[in-house]
Amino acid sequence: MKKIFITLVMFLGMVGVKGQTNATPAQVDIAKVLKFTNDNYDMGKIAFGKTTEFTVSIQNISNYNISLDNVMVGCGCTTPKYTKDQVILPGATATVVLGFNGSSVGIFSKSATLFFSGNLNKTVSFRGEGVQ
Repeated sequence: MKKIFITLVMFLGMVGVKGQTNATPAQVDIAKVLKFTNDNYDMGKIAFGKTTEFTVSIQNISNYNISLDNVMVGCGCTTPKYTKDQVILPGATATVVLGFNGSSVGIFSKSATLFFSGNLNKTVSFRGEGVQ
């Protein structure tokens, strides 16, 4: 916990050094810090009841260590797999695997929110169509 706090303080301090003298975590643009792949994923047609997964890749494009602290899903039909409090070093990539239990017939849309250090968060979504 102490390491996370120190990393957070250093991160926010560096943001202030780069010209944002009154920077708060809410003012940091996540797109300037992290690059996401599959953050709006289309599963296409899936058979009813068939479990399926996809991977969201998160690349740290900043010069600071950032930790993935939590993933909250929108419903019980979605399951996340990730390493809690995983530190993503500059240039490194982390992944979150999101699973869907296939409990829907028809068009569906689901989401999950990823929480990072520095009050950064990103909502990722996926959609598809459950067929019989």
